[in-house]
Amino acid sequence: MNMLNFPLVSWVNGTIMIGVFVAVVVGLVLAVYLLMKTDQKVK
Repeated sequence: MNMLNFPLVSWVNGTIMIGVFVAVVVGLVLAVYLLMKTDQKVK
């Protein structure tokens, strides 16, 4: 019988989820930074 080597753990789904989470966090930080920068008081 041919023995197939199947991985016990697949890291692809977790890696994609972490990548999406990082992208969302970076987007939120940029949005807050832009809001802070454009919220200047008019003299």
